[in-house]
Amino acid sequence: MQPINVLTSIAAPLDISNIDTDQIIPKQFLKRIERTGYGEFLFYDWRRIQDGPNTGQENPAFVLNDHRYKGAKILLAGKNFGCGSSREHAAWALSDFGFLAVIAPSFADIFFSNAGKNGMILVRLSEADVDLLTRRSAADPNHQITINLEAQTVADDQGFSATFEIDPFRKYCLLNGLDDIGLTLRHASELDAYESKHDAEFWLKPRTIAAA
Repeated sequence: MQPINVLTSIAAPLDISNIDTDQIIPKQFLKRIERTGYGEFLFYDWRRIQDGPNTGQENPAFVLNDHRYKGAKILLAGKNFGCGSSREHAAWALSDFGFLAVIAPSFADIFFSNAGKNGMILVRLSEADVDLLTRRSAADPNHQITINLEAQTVADDQGFSATFEIDPFRKYCLLNGLDDIGLTLRHASELDAYESKHDAEFWLKPRTIAAA
């Protein structure tokens, strides 16, 4: 997991509330065994035309198919983002597509946990603030938003500024690029020492050999 602190990027405005994990990554794409490759199927039912002669082609009306937002690392969304089933694949899909942060008024609890553990910054702002940023990004695809994790602030190039709350432990992990495995590996030397001691005690321990 890569450390992240200050992120400045254009933002893709997805002004929809209650986006569930089945919309983020539909269930038919959960058969993969890797964590990578899910970005291709992010918001698949919205990104692709589902009916008629153009079925399967990109839907030009969907924001992620608008070339002006290509490379956006911030997603703006409505309240209760990530509701529905608890699939971790939703966080993998967003990350694999290139998003490093999501700004919304609220998030589903399990998605919030999964995304944080996968290196994404999730920012809760008021509905009014999110609506303002969404309208600005929709009106101007070059609208720049800066998230400063250390300072816990969000600002834009038009004078907007707000603060956000984040759990201190999650903040520490994001700033240092630590997922659950990384947190464990910080204690690799202690773990190795314990294993060596355990092995030595096992082989030195007297044993009783049963008679034939």
